[in-house]
Amino acid sequence: MSTTTALPLPSSLGLLAALGSGALLGGALYFQYGMGLAPCEMCHWQRWPHMVAIAAGLLALASFAWPRLALVFALIAITALVVTSAIGIFHVGVEYRWWEGPQTCSGNIPRGLSAEQLKKYLFGARMVRCDETVWSLWGLSMAGWNALLSAALAFALGSAVFRWSRVRT
Repeated sequence: MSTTTALPLPSSLGLLAALGSGALLGGALYFQYGMGLAPCEMCHWQRWPHMVAIAAGLLALASFAWPRLALVFALIAITALVVTSAIGIFHVGVEYRWWEGPQTCSGNIPRGLSAEQLKKYLFGARMVRCDETVWSLWGLSMAGWNALLSAALAFALGSAVFRWSRVRT
C-alpha cells in the first residue's frame, strides 16, 4: 500500500492556470494554423499573457515544496489571466466599434497625407484588421470567448486562493 501526498493548493491552482491558458492558446493556434484564420495584432497581444500564465503556473507546480513561493507564481498566473481578459474586452469593443483600436490594425487612414505618404501608408498596412470579426460562436468572437473564459478561470482560481488564505490565517 503506497501513500501519496496531494499537492498544496497553490501548486494545484498553478497547474489549472497552465492547463486553462494552454487550452485557450492551443485553441487560438488551431484557428490560426488548422483553420487558416490569421490573427490580428490584438489577437497576438492576448496570447502573451497566456504564455506568462502557463510559465507561472508550471513554476507554481514545480514549487510544490514551498507553498508560499507556489502561491506567488499562482498569483502571477491569475494576474496574467486577468490581463488577457482585459485585452479581450478591449478587442471586443474595437470589433463592435464602441471605441477605436490601434491605428496599425483598425483600418483608419490618417488625414492630411500627401499622395506619396498615402501610398507608403497603404502598402505598409497590415491586411488583418482588428475591427472585423472573422469567427464567432453564439454571437461572441474569439476575443470575446478569450475574455469570458479567461475571466472565469481567473475568478475561480482567485476565489480558491482567497478561501485557502482565509483558512490558513
